[in-house]
Amino acid sequence: MQKRRCNFSLGEGSASGKALLYHDTRWCKPEHREGELFAMLILEGMQAGVSWNLILNKEENFRRAFDGFDPATVAGYGEEKIASLMQDAGIIRNRNKIAAAIANARAFLKVQEEFGSFDKFIWSFTGGKTVDHRLKDVSEMPAKDALSERVSAELKKRGFKFVGPTIVYSYLQGIGVINDHCIDCDFR
Repeated sequence: MQKRRCNFSLGEGSASGKALLYHDTRWCKPEHREGELFAMLILEGMQAGVSWNLILNKEENFRRAFDGFDPATVAGYGEEKIASLMQDAGIIRNRNKIAAAIANARAFLKVQEEFGSFDKFIWSFTGGKTVDHRLKDVSEMPAKDALSERVSAELKKRGFKFVGPTIVYSYLQGIGVINDHCIDCDFR
Protein backbone atom coordinates (compact mmCIF):
# COMPACT_ATOMS: atom_id res chain seq x y z
CA MET A 1 0.00 0.00 0.00
CA GLN A 2 1.34 3.41 -0.94
CA LYS A 3 2.11 5.78 1.92
CA ARG A 4 0.14 9.02 2.12
CA ARG A 5 2.14 12.25 2.17
CA CYS A 6 1.32 15.90 2.62
CA ASN A 7 -0.06 17.04 -0.72
CA PHE A 8 2.68 19.62 -1.42
CA SER A 9 5.37 16.92 -1.50
CA LEU A 10 3.71 15.29 -4.51
CA GLY A 11 3.42 18.38 -6.68
CA GLU A 12 4.80 18.36 -10.20
CA GLY A 13 8.56 18.81 -10.18
CA SER A 14 8.83 18.58 -6.40
CA ALA A 15 8.69 14.84 -5.85
CA SER A 16 12.40 14.25 -6.34
CA GLY A 17 13.95 11.48 -4.31
CA LYS A 18 15.73 13.99 -2.07
CA ALA A 19 12.56 15.99 -1.49
CA LEU A 20 10.58 12.87 -0.59
CA LEU A 21 13.34 11.61 1.69
CA TYR A 22 13.50 15.02 3.40
CA HIS A 23 9.70 15.06 3.86
CA ASP A 24 9.61 11.50 5.13
CA THR A 25 12.59 11.52 7.50
CA ARG A 26 13.57 15.06 8.50
CA TRP A 27 10.86 17.66 7.98
CA CYS A 28 8.95 18.47 11.19
CA LYS A 29 10.93 15.85 13.11
CA PRO A 30 12.40 17.13 16.39
CA GLU A 31 16.09 17.90 15.96
CA HIS A 32 18.35 18.49 18.95
CA ARG A 33 21.86 17.97 17.56
CA GLU A 34 23.76 21.25 17.62
CA GLY A 35 25.44 20.67 14.27
CA GLU A 36 22.14 20.00 12.51
CA LEU A 37 20.44 22.96 14.17
CA PHE A 38 23.20 25.16 12.76
CA ALA A 39 23.18 23.42 9.36
CA MET A 40 19.44 23.92 8.96
CA LEU A 41 19.73 27.59 9.95
CA ILE A 42 22.28 28.15 7.19
CA LEU A 43 20.39 26.08 4.61
CA GLU A 44 17.14 27.93 5.33
CA GLY A 45 18.92 31.28 4.90
CA MET A 46 20.43 30.09 1.63
CA GLN A 47 16.95 29.11 0.44
CA ALA A 48 15.66 32.70 0.43
CA GLY A 49 14.52 33.44 -3.11
CA VAL A 50 15.16 29.94 -4.49
CA SER A 51 13.36 26.60 -4.23
CA TRP A 52 13.90 24.24 -1.32
CA ASN A 53 14.47 21.49 -3.91
CA LEU A 54 17.50 23.40 -5.20
CA ILE A 55 18.88 23.58 -1.66
CA LEU A 56 18.27 19.87 -1.07
CA ASN A 57 19.98 19.03 -4.36
CA LYS A 58 23.01 21.12 -3.32
CA GLU A 59 22.99 20.15 0.37
CA GLU A 60 26.03 17.86 0.14
CA ASN A 61 27.91 20.62 -1.69
CA PHE A 62 26.98 23.09 1.07
CA ARG A 63 28.14 20.66 3.77
CA ARG A 64 31.47 20.22 1.99
CA ALA A 65 31.97 23.90 1.19
CA PHE A 66 31.06 25.03 4.71
CA ASP A 67 33.30 22.49 6.48
CA GLY A 68 30.48 20.23 7.65
CA PHE A 69 28.65 23.28 9.02
CA ASP A 70 30.93 23.40 12.04
CA PRO A 71 29.96 26.76 13.57
CA ALA A 72 33.40 27.38 15.13
CA THR A 73 35.08 26.87 11.75
CA VAL A 74 32.53 28.96 9.83
CA ALA A 75 32.80 31.76 12.42
CA GLY A 76 36.49 32.06 11.56
CA TYR A 77 36.05 32.50 7.82
CA GLY A 78 37.85 35.48 6.32
CA GLU A 79 38.08 37.09 2.90
CA GLU A 80 40.10 34.23 1.40
CA LYS A 81 37.45 31.65 2.29
CA ILE A 82 34.65 33.97 1.14
CA ALA A 83 36.41 34.37 -2.22
CA SER A 84 36.72 30.59 -2.47
CA LEU A 85 33.02 30.11 -1.69
CA MET A 86 32.09 32.72 -4.30
CA GLN A 87 33.85 30.52 -6.90
CA ASP A 88 32.12 27.29 -5.80
CA ALA A 89 29.48 26.46 -8.44
CA GLY A 90 28.07 23.73 -6.19
CA ILE A 91 26.50 26.23 -3.78
CA ILE A 92 24.49 29.45 -3.88
CA ARG A 93 27.14 32.08 -4.62
CA ASN A 94 25.59 35.08 -2.98
CA ARG A 95 27.99 37.26 -0.98
CA ASN A 96 25.26 38.46 1.39
CA LYS A 97 24.13 34.92 2.17
CA ILE A 98 27.72 33.77 2.72
CA ALA A 99 28.36 36.76 5.01
CA ALA A 100 25.14 35.91 6.85
CA ALA A 101 26.31 32.32 7.37
CA ILE A 102 29.50 33.64 8.99
CA ALA A 103 27.61 36.15 11.16
CA ASN A 104 25.16 33.40 12.13
CA ALA A 105 28.00 31.08 13.13
CA ARG A 106 29.36 33.76 15.45
CA ALA A 107 25.91 34.48 16.90
CA PHE A 108 25.23 30.73 17.25
CA LEU A 109 28.41 30.31 19.32
CA LYS A 110 27.39 33.21 21.59
CA VAL A 111 23.97 31.62 22.15
CA GLN A 112 25.64 28.29 22.97
CA GLU A 113 27.86 30.05 25.49
CA GLU A 114 24.95 31.88 27.10
CA PHE A 115 22.43 29.01 27.19
CA GLY A 116 24.74 25.99 27.28
CA SER A 117 23.43 24.93 23.86
CA PHE A 118 21.54 26.38 20.94
CA ASP A 119 19.09 23.51 21.40
CA LYS A 120 18.06 24.81 24.84
CA PHE A 121 17.64 28.29 23.42
CA ILE A 122 15.58 27.44 20.33
CA TRP A 123 13.32 24.92 22.05
CA SER A 124 12.72 27.30 24.99
CA PHE A 125 10.25 29.26 22.86
CA THR A 126 7.80 26.34 23.09
CA GLY A 127 8.80 24.93 26.45
CA GLY A 128 10.53 22.04 24.69
CA LYS A 129 7.31 20.93 23.00
CA THR A 130 6.49 20.61 19.32
CA VAL A 131 3.69 22.86 18.10
CA ASP A 132 1.39 20.61 16.05
CA HIS A 133 -0.96 22.58 13.84
CA ARG A 134 -2.85 19.42 12.79
CA LEU A 135 -3.44 20.72 9.29
CA LYS A 136 -6.06 19.11 7.10
CA ASP A 137 -4.44 20.51 3.95
CA VAL A 138 -1.24 22.40 3.17
CA SER A 139 -3.36 25.35 2.06
CA GLU A 140 -3.89 25.97 5.80
CA MET A 141 -0.13 26.33 6.40
CA PRO A 142 0.92 29.91 7.10
CA ALA A 143 4.14 31.44 5.77
CA LYS A 144 4.78 32.84 9.25
CA ASP A 145 3.05 33.10 12.61
CA ALA A 146 3.40 34.78 16.00
CA LEU A 147 5.99 32.20 17.11
CA SER A 148 8.20 32.71 14.06
CA GLU A 149 7.90 36.48 14.48
CA ARG A 150 8.98 36.22 18.13
CA VAL A 151 11.90 33.90 17.35
CA SER A 152 12.93 36.05 14.37
CA ALA A 153 13.01 39.19 16.51
CA GLU A 154 15.10 37.45 19.17
CA LEU A 155 17.54 36.04 16.62
CA LYS A 156 17.95 39.45 14.95
CA LYS A 157 18.54 41.05 18.34
CA ARG A 158 21.35 38.54 18.87
CA GLY A 159 23.03 39.37 15.54
CA PHE A 160 21.64 36.65 13.26
CA LYS A 161 21.05 37.50 9.58
CA PHE A 162 18.57 36.16 6.98
CA VAL A 163 16.20 35.21 9.79
CA GLY A 164 12.97 36.98 8.91
CA PRO A 165 9.70 35.46 10.18
CA THR A 166 9.08 33.45 6.99
CA ILE A 167 12.58 31.91 6.96
CA VAL A 168 12.29 31.24 10.69
CA TYR A 169 8.89 29.56 10.23
CA SER A 170 10.43 27.22 7.67
CA TYR A 171 13.41 26.67 9.99
CA LEU A 172 11.13 25.78 12.91
CA GLN A 173 9.39 23.25 10.66
CA GLY A 174 12.74 21.91 9.50
CA ILE A 175 13.90 21.23 13.06
CA GLY A 176 10.56 19.96 14.32
CA VAL A 177 9.61 22.81 16.65
CA ILE A 178 6.58 23.11 14.37
CA ASN A 179 4.86 20.04 12.93
CA ASP A 180 2.90 20.95 9.83
CA HIS A 181 2.49 17.45 8.41
CA CYS A 182 -1.14 17.10 7.38
CA ILE A 183 -3.18 14.96 9.76
CA ASP A 184 -3.61 12.20 7.15
CA CYS A 185 0.11 12.08 6.30
CA ASP A 186 1.73 8.77 7.22
CA PHE A 187 4.97 10.58 8.09
CA ARG A 188 3.65 12.68 10.97
